[in-house]
Amino acid sequence: MKKVIKELIVVEGKNDTNTLKRFFECDTIETNGLDLKEEVLDYIAFANEKRGVIVFTDPDSPGNRIRDRINKRVPTCKNAFVNKKLARTAKKVGIEHAGKQALEDALSHLVTYIEKPKENVSVMDLYELGLLGGENSSKLREKVGTKLHLGAGNAKTMRQRINCLGIDKEELRKVVEEE
Repeated sequence: MKKVIKELIVVEGKNDTNTLKRFFECDTIETNGLDLKEEVLDYIAFANEKRGVIVFTDPDSPGNRIRDRINKRVPTCKNAFVNKKLARTAKKVGIEHAGKQALEDALSHLVTYIEKPKENVSVMDLYELGLLGGENSSKLREKVGTKLHLGAGNAKTMRQRINCLGIDKEELRKVVEEE
């Protein structure tokens, strides 16, 4: 029996929808990739009021841009992130390439951002913790993104997500130092 998801899931395209429907009883809203129209943003806002919305875009740069645009317009959306390594083929990355377990994990660790985050973690904090400016900073950010279910991103994106969740420097330090 498929798990039922109450909220509408925002994805980039029909292949993402097909993959999710193969494993879950769910409804989706497709953004048509980066071609996210105002009418679709209006529908996402309306759907969020009625049933709730989970933003579940691809773990890549275009997916992050779509996610950011939706979260700015509808700041109370829930967000699901799948690890990039678990959602890829040799040439492509996307929700449609993730397996059932990776999708279930992502949908069981939803994140909702706060509208006006307090800056708990500064750029200097990221630098001190090795998340910025170091040889292995990218890998370390990937580790933090996986552990905190934030997805991957550059230092600016990671800092924004960390601050939006109210994570402080000490919490972040613990995650960085975990084996």
